[in-house]
Amino acid sequence: MEVDNQLCPAPFIEEAVSSPVNATGYLVEKVYSVDWSQTRGEQLVVSGSWDQTVKVWDPTVGKCLCTFRGHESVIYSTIWSPHIPGCFASASGDQTLRVWDMKTTGVRIVIPAHQAEILSCDWCKYNENLLVTGAVDCSLRGWDLRNVRQPVFELLGHTYAIRRVKFSPFHASVLASCSYDFTVRFWNVSKPDPLLETVEHHTEFTCGLDLSLQSPTQVADCSWDETIKIYDPACLAVPA
Repeated sequence: MEVDNQLCPAPFIEEAVSSPVNATGYLVEKVYSVDWSQTRGEQLVVSGSWDQTVKVWDPTVGKCLCTFRGHESVIYSTIWSPHIPGCFASASGDQTLRVWDMKTTGVRIVIPAHQAEILSCDWCKYNENLLVTGAVDCSLRGWDLRNVRQPVFELLGHTYAIRRVKFSPFHASVLASCSYDFTVRFWNVSKPDPLLETVEHHTEFTCGLDLSLQSPTQVADCSWDETIKIYDPACLAVPA
């Protein structure tokens, strides 16, 4: 694992995406993931790329603050901790979930989370030690950072790769996932039968998903069928 602490003078992420070599002469690859910091006092963006690096950006000056190296394949997902300043997670095609800390300028934890490419990860809004991963093996797995020898939960039901997973901002044990099987599924990991509902309203790969921060029942998703759906699934109207 290697970290570059010097400023990386690539002026904007948009430029880095549009060309294999940006105006500064730096070799770049497609940027696959981006996330705003969620803790007070931070105005930072983290991105993950096909070049196997994670970069932290300061949008106020348009510069990269740090480049984190260690992944051995494309990075599909990057997410800031909503609890710990300067801490973020990344998920990669190298089958690992990694947790990084800007204060120590390095990786804190490496979790061999799946035996397949990991396409998405998210942090629980109510537990600073709990993350979830979604992978090409069709499974969702929960990870407690205090003991990563095995997942604290595994959710099965999707029949193709899971493209996006999101914890609910209103319920500690509720999460949603979308998949290339055209479905969106809602889960409650505290229940013996965790699958709450399966939504089938797309005719192509379902590739994006988010839960509203304003309404406890509202969800938006998107698909290769060229539609965005905004809706209130019945399961979220029932108290978790």
